[in-house]
Amino acid sequence: MKRILTLIALCIVSGVSASTRQLQIIPQPVKAELRTGVFVTAGCRVEWEGFDIRPENLAALTGRLVKPCHPASTWNGVNAIVLRRDTAAGIPPEGYRIDISARRAQLSAGDDAGLFYGLQTLLQLADERGNLPCVSIEDHPRYRYRGLHLDVCRHFFPVRFIKHYLDWMASCKLNTFHWHLTDDQGWRIEIKRYPRLTEIGGYRTRTQIGGFHEDPITYEQGRYGGYYTQDEIREVVAYAAKRHIAVIPEIEMPGHATAALAAYPELACGHGPKSFETSGRWGVLDDVFCPGKEQTFEFLEGMLDEVLELFPSKLIHIGGDECPRVRWKECPDCRARMEDEGIEDEAGLQTYLTLRIGRHLEAKGRRLIGWDEILDGELAPGAVVMSWRGTRGGIAAARRRHEVIMTPSTYLYFDKKATDSYDEPVSLSSSLLPLEKIYGYDPDEGIAPEDRRYLLGVQANLWTEFIRTEGRASFQLLPRIYALAEIAWSPVERKSWREFSEVRLPAHLARIDASGEPYRLPAPLGIEDGTSEGESFSFVIRPPFPGCKVRYTLNGAVPQDFDREMPEKFDIAVPRGEQRTLRCVTIAPSGRRSTVTTLVLTNRMQTNNPE
Repeated sequence: MKRILTLIALCIVSGVSASTRQLQIIPQPVKAELRTGVFVTAGCRVEWEGFDIRPENLAALTGRLVKPCHPASTWNGVNAIVLRRDTAAGIPPEGYRIDISARRAQLSAGDDAGLFYGLQTLLQLADERGNLPCVSIEDHPRYRYRGLHLDVCRHFFPVRFIKHYLDWMASCKLNTFHWHLTDDQGWRIEIKRYPRLTEIGGYRTRTQIGGFHEDPITYEQGRYGGYYTQDEIREVVAYAAKRHIAVIPEIEMPGHATAALAAYPELACGHGPKSFETSGRWGVLDDVFCPGKEQTFEFLEGMLDEVLELFPSKLIHIGGDECPRVRWKECPDCRARMEDEGIEDEAGLQTYLTLRIGRHLEAKGRRLIGWDEILDGELAPGAVVMSWRGTRGGIAAARRRHEVIMTPSTYLYFDKKATDSYDEPVSLSSSLLPLEKIYGYDPDEGIAPEDRRYLLGVQANLWTEFIRTEGRASFQLLPRIYALAEIAWSPVERKSWREFSEVRLPAHLARIDASGEPYRLPAPLGIEDGTSEGESFSFVIRPPFPGCKVRYTLNGAVPQDFDREMPEKFDIAVPRGEQRTLRCVTIAPSGRRSTVTTLVLTNRMQTNNPE
């Protein structure tokens, strides 16, 4: 509740002018009507009914800006921000209603989550003086699962940044944080029963820094790593809960286990002395947990029991993806397990592990969730499937009556680059993910209407092979998180790329730029990388939000701050047989620059030869 009160204070002092703009809310509400007039917050007070808010906390947070009213019996609603619990109005779970007139601003919700999300909307509505536009809003989420993932194994991020990540999520009404805590490149969660997991598996001696497919691989030498103590885990979980965000841990098995095997090599296939090291390179590695050994299950179940003590989430992610089975083919323990259990092949061996771990979690009151590879065999009825290899896995899972979360890499892997520009940062994948492609994704697509009840929601993932710094993570996430928010929350019929990108997003970009937060500044609008042929060309090239400038060159040089500013309308003629290289860049008020857009203009007509 302290966070809620903080938001009330913030909504008094943030935003842009309500009297001069349309509603610029992200995600788009279910219904919104802008009216004439403004509610002036100066001298107003906050009143509430049905919510557990301590007046002294409110007074301490808002100071002289808002004077609290103690009991609801003294309520008159005039010149007040009114927070009201209304369970009889039919407001859906997590939903809210806002009704603002010149005399009063009322926020009604049926639960604490709805109140929290309504306050997020007030934050966006408030102008620079804290005034609120007169408006009527009815809103609730499209999906009950609205997730964002972060890989902290390839690169480690401190608790301070994790909290910042959660704040981004809360501002966009996302409610599930998928925390990828173990992989080949690092084990990031303290397990007291198995201390070597972090002592050894939490660190590596080198880190791949060149392109993913380069041969030979380029490494940065030096010890790298870190992990979260159990107290830090509890701190993050509590911080998230105050923002109505559930935290789902991911503990990879049976693959992506090299860091664990470096600590406990006896859990791998084979007998006798074995040695592994926490991997410093990216990709899929052959050494995985051995499902033939009973010792492996003693470890996995004992380790998971400690994980369950830290995370109250009903869903526990076990990975299950990209597991090579080459070691299992050669392993006498695996062959014996297959014979004893009547398992036909190595794929069935992974199914055995998944089912057994699923039963262990179920006995503890939890549910298994895994990547869509867990569909390759039998799956426990309560298991949830996360579809990442496109959408087919999710469609198939829903058809088999398994609950599904859609997170296809085609649309929702935020580590991908956005353009083919030469100055894009190095990324794991060569495929492109522009903002418009993200925004256009509909998780319902391809799922039969009768199966959509199994679709829990949607999630975006941020893998960090080439995302070493907090600033780079921010750059990959912003403003993509706004597109994710709209996919997860807003009715599909209310979505409009043009309205989103040209009306609502610019205000948010301006706020990010003013905050100093690293983000991907969009390239100039009205031009794309490529080639074009002709004698004359006409462009309308404009900046992505007010205050930005577009600088350009025609000689192939990278545009600098001192180069020419793009006019409102740009016309150019190219002489016969020649070409011009038009390069443009957006420069924001903060000085931040976009990637460079390059368009080669060619006139292939031959010059006339004199007789």
